[in-house]
Amino acid sequence: MRFALASLSGALATLATAGFAECPAAPDHGEEVAAVLSEIRAAETEGVARVLGNSLWELWTDAPDEAAQALLNRGMSRRSGFDFLGALEDLDALVAYCPAYAEGYNQRAFVYYLQRDFAAALRDLDRALALSPNHVAALSGRALSLYGLSQLPEAKAALEAALALNPWLPERHLLAPGGPLHTLGQDI
Repeated sequence: MRFALASLSGALATLATAGFAECPAAPDHGEEVAAVLSEIRAAETEGVARVLGNSLWELWTDAPDEAAQALLNRGMSRRSGFDFLGALEDLDALVAYCPAYAEGYNQRAFVYYLQRDFAAALRDLDRALALSPNHVAALSGRALSLYGLSQLPEAKAALEAALALNPWLPERHLLAPGGPLHTLGQDI
């Protein structure tokens, strides 16, 4: 714990001495995200929806400035390399530096999810969604985290909210006949 705090303090000190004492506002891609989600809902195939969905990541991962982008990119790279402690170090620094940037919380939640710390993931996903309510990946991650916590009715509601934005999500199969969330709340 002391090492993590020292690393976080070091990252923040580096940002401050580099002239990045305060994070600027995150780029506002709200209209673009809404337009892409509309196109996804109109997509006739999963393949088309997947390509459109990839463009959402370009918008969500557009960090507020170069320092934030570097922390995000390194955190995501470390996560991809299964260096979860290193990823958390970078994403903790990103969230501390840019507390109004939703993707910092979403990416940190993904690391927690991969570590099976669903409660921590859920806290970050809730923060990401407070900042970006139509972040379909955070909604889907919220559903999966609730599922991991065996909070099945809440998981179903979160997944339904995500599917209202993107009906092509792979997680939709959890609600399909035979899926673990299919009959929740229904008389069978």
